[in-house]
Amino acid sequence: MGWNVLYDFNDSDFTISLKLLEMYLTKAHNEKDENIPWNSLKYLIGHAMYGGRVTDDYDRRALITYLDEYMGDFLFDTNQPFFFSKSGHEYTVPTEGSIDNFMASVNSLPGINSPEVFGLHPNAEIGYFTNASKDLWVNLLLMSA
Repeated sequence: MGWNVLYDFNDSDFTISLKLLEMYLTKAHNEKDENIPWNSLKYLIGHAMYGGRVTDDYDRRALITYLDEYMGDFLFDTNQPFFFSKSGHEYTVPTEGSIDNFMASVNSLPGINSPEVFGLHPNAEIGYFTNASKDLWVNLLLMSA
């Protein structure tokens, strides 16, 4: 969903962006390079992967703002931990350690997230639930016909 336009983002957009991020981070780790090319990643994801579908200027600005907010060296700052959100749960980057530490961090995440986690107003889910309810009833009525 965009500012003004509904976009057809799908799993392949997410998958390719995730693989791109994984490739860049793995390369930086293997080469012991502390300089992660965040600007390149933000450009590829924000202008090519997801941004290639975005047609509205306000939507593009919102997309780039999200990338600026969530991608950068500040994620790994040991002096001041970065919180993706503090809405009901403290969403942080897991601390370095064993795989058990990472698994515990992932398992501690809640199963259901509020809209605030994604930077949206708490009322944003009202529209989602309204549309989901309408779709459910329409499909039930179609099945009974």
